[in-house]
Amino acid sequence: MDVAPVPLWAVCVLRVALATVYFQEEFLDGERWRNRWVQSTNDSQFGHFRLSSGKFYGHKEKDKGLQTTQNGRFYAISARFKPFSNKGKTLVIQYTVKHEQKMDCGGGYIKIFPADVDQKNLNGKSQYYIMFGPDICGFDIKKVHVILHFKNQYHSNKKSIRCKVDGFTHLYALVLRPDLTYEVKIDGQSIESGDIEYDWNLTSLKKMEKFSAESKDGDQAQDDKSQDWEKHFLDASANKPSDWNSKLDGDWQAPMLQKPPYQGLSLQGGLKPEGIDKDVWLHQKLKNTNYLTEYDLSEFENIGAIGLELWQVRSGTIFDNFLITDDEAYADNFGKATWGETKGPEREMDAIQAKEEVKKAREEDEEELLMGKFGGQENSFQRFHRRDEF
Repeated sequence: MDVAPVPLWAVCVLRVALATVYFQEEFLDGERWRNRWVQSTNDSQFGHFRLSSGKFYGHKEKDKGLQTTQNGRFYAISARFKPFSNKGKTLVIQYTVKHEQKMDCGGGYIKIFPADVDQKNLNGKSQYYIMFGPDICGFDIKKVHVILHFKNQYHSNKKSIRCKVDGFTHLYALVLRPDLTYEVKIDGQSIESGDIEYDWNLTSLKKMEKFSAESKDGDQAQDDKSQDWEKHFLDASANKPSDWNSKLDGDWQAPMLQKPPYQGLSLQGGLKPEGIDKDVWLHQKLKNTNYLTEYDLSEFENIGAIGLELWQVRSGTIFDNFLITDDEAYADNFGKATWGETKGPEREMDAIQAKEEVKKAREEDEEELLMGKFGGQENSFQRFHRRDEF
């Protein structure tokens, strides 16, 4: 019996249906956004936001977002959603940011908060899970922050990721996957990716945890065995003998074999023996460290709010098209349906305005020249008649 192939559109629809959207904000309902977003009152000097599409845009309504309005101010505003855990799931955080004022010093990043964050008192000391997005200040700082909260500390990505510095709208996306890989995208293009454990310099934390666990156990034999492990590996094919008595013979362990030639890299950053399963290879190294539970670096149990908590010297930045989901394909499609549809018209409008400004400036210069010319003649005529009067 022949089975008809499933149409591509049906696959796409199914994919979207399976996606979980935790938060999505496009500001398409006018001033009702104020019912969803909470302005912090922690400091009376915090700057205020307004809904605006800016001086130039691709679509007047679709491009409306939260715009900073006051120079030299801190800003703090947030929106809450149903709390969730991303354990075992991909987490995609995406939004657009437009530095219409051509930012000279200030933040354009967002923060993801625990569900118990105090929105009314949101400030720079409020604990967050993730900080992501562009930060610009002078010639030195033009980077994309990717900061993760782990073991009561904030850890920054050690790579230098450059942000966009022009005055157009740009799409920023961060993808954290359950296999501890990540990806940073700007305008739909991958600009950085890698392994979270390595790119956040967290290997040292793992070593400290290992040494701490071993010292508490006080097992010197385990230390000796760890050193011996550098020359040997476990025989994964070995089985415990049928006559083995754990009470009399102790805990059974697979025999150690001579380490074979190296091939490729292990998760520890070192060489991995050819043909050895990584779980077996890492087993002895990770014993007593609870690696799989202690080092879920991209998992957060109680995500419940998104916000802007930043400083700007010159205001005018517009934030829009916020999205938090577990589906990369949905995020890509959402980006294309929002930023993707208006990016072209936005640049066209900016180009038209630039031409009009040049034309206006030229006309004003010509008018000044004409005024100066005829004004000079008029002054000479007046001076001539004044001389006759004397």
